[in-house]
Amino acid sequence: MVAIRSILWLSFFGVILASWAFLYMMAMMSGVDLIGRPVGMNMMPMETFGPLFAMWAIMMAAMMLPTMVPTLRAYEDLMQSANGTRAGWLGVLLGYAIVWVAFAALITAAQLWLASAGLVDELGIAPTWLSAGLLVVVGAFQFTRVKEVCHGVCHAPTMYFLGHWRTGALGGLRMGLGLGAFCVGCCWGFMALGFVGGVMSLLWMGAATLSMVIEKLPQLGAFVTRPMGYALIAAGLGLGVSNVM
Repeated sequence: MVAIRSILWLSFFGVILASWAFLYMMAMMSGVDLIGRPVGMNMMPMETFGPLFAMWAIMMAAMMLPTMVPTLRAYEDLMQSANGTRAGWLGVLLGYAIVWVAFAALITAAQLWLASAGLVDELGIAPTWLSAGLLVVVGAFQFTRVKEVCHGVCHAPTMYFLGHWRTGALGGLRMGLGLGAFCVGCCWGFMALGFVGGVMSLLWMGAATLSMVIEKLPQLGAFVTRPMGYALIAAGLGLGVSNVM
């Protein structure tokens, strides 16, 4: 059992590392530096759904899987007392991944629509006025009831498990789908901010991942949600004022 647990966790972190390595390669092929600024020829254009969706799906793995560590640990804590299994653990992970891949398809379609409307460039960067608006909207969302409810589930996954416990792989899958839905409801705004920093910006990816990980830390998460909201609103207003001036 210990060996199986070690293999699963090592594989989990291996997928995260591989996803970041692949995103770095894609950024270099797209001709941008670490903060998303063009520095060379774009050798990997993202103008059709397939390649763009693949990029977003890999991005979801790189950015969202690290935030799932407390959830998977919470499931492990209940394995003996609630008849959990490693198959159920994998089911939770799969359900979570399915929801975020579906979100990747949705945001891919959104980016293609924004590009067709001239609202983002080929690197997924929105004009200043739209970037300012996105920052304010995402910042304001931090104060909403929807954010509070979704963050509450993500911040305390043990309570979700206790109220929705199902055994076996299918049970884990059902719980993973539910947790993934709450996670999307909590974190969609950080993904939307990719259109501010540039969807190929490794700096934005890293900052967004760190923000989401901190929000889900049991000891710290409840104290950072609103300050993040204030910071995002201030950044949006500052960007908007600078654009007018």
